[in-house]
Amino acid sequence: MLNIYQQTLSKPINFKGQGLHSGRDCSIKILPAEANQGIIFKRTDIDKNNIINASYKNVSSAKLCTTLENKFGVKVSTVEHLLAAFYITGIDNVMVEIDNEEVPIMDGSAVDFINEIRKQNLKELSKKRKYLRVLKKVDLEDGDKKISIEKGNSSLEVQFNLNYKNKIINKQKNKIDFQNDDLEDVINSRTFCLYEDIEKIKKLGLAKGGSLENALVVDKDKILNKDGLRNENEFVNHKILDLAGDFLLSGFRILGNVKCHHGGHELTNKFLRKLLNIKTAFEHVEVKDVVISEKIKSIQSTKIAVNA
Repeated sequence: MLNIYQQTLSKPINFKGQGLHSGRDCSIKILPAEANQGIIFKRTDIDKNNIINASYKNVSSAKLCTTLENKFGVKVSTVEHLLAAFYITGIDNVMVEIDNEEVPIMDGSAVDFINEIRKQNLKELSKKRKYLRVLKKVDLEDGDKKISIEKGNSSLEVQFNLNYKNKIINKQKNKIDFQNDDLEDVINSRTFCLYEDIEKIKKLGLAKGGSLENALVVDKDKILNKDGLRNENEFVNHKILDLAGDFLLSGFRILGNVKCHHGGHELTNKFLRKLLNIKTAFEHVEVKDVVISEKIKSIQSTKIAVNA
């Protein structure tokens, strides 16, 4: 069900953990916020110029994670799982206070964030939520990576295909309707990497906090995590989780059908920049507009069926 009004937390939530890439201990406090504020990060370890808006325009790096940066050079990284938690639970406005440069990775999925949010009743605000409804197809290719979106129903539908040479990951695919499907497998799916890539990643100064406690690691034809996969599509489901988080950087919940082949944070951000620059490709709507549109479509379908 689509929400008519914007929502926020009813009370603060705290999390502690380690940054996946920085390896540093970090704490976050998520606070309720007023309508139309959106998602804002505040670096509490910095005295001034410490506010970073969660916007696709503020993405300064998307290599293995999404990093936001304000005009003063203040950054916060690995925001995608927390943003996905906000997307899935229906949060529009919060202040995220963080005492370091990276959001804690927790177990590598969004489940810890979502479980805590679900323990409280969200506060409905006085302003109506705006949705971004796609009107025509927009696509983007970058080498062997592809992503497109076209007009759909009153939901975000994501069809995602992975194509790895690795025997375990291989050609995994899944399709998720964020409005109507059970999302538990998406919520629980962890970030992953190939064992052979770990040294290359660390040479880039990344994954300093990575371990089998917060990531799936695949070594040729076996999974190194002793408990194995949480669901049979965990690899592609995590990619869908990442995409949902990165899409929230548009500032809206997007309504449309997405197809993505072997994408990631960089492709998604490039795509958002392209989509949102084509003003004729989308419109901003409220729930009443979506409902009316769906009723008209239903009536038209009925007429076609009768005439046939």
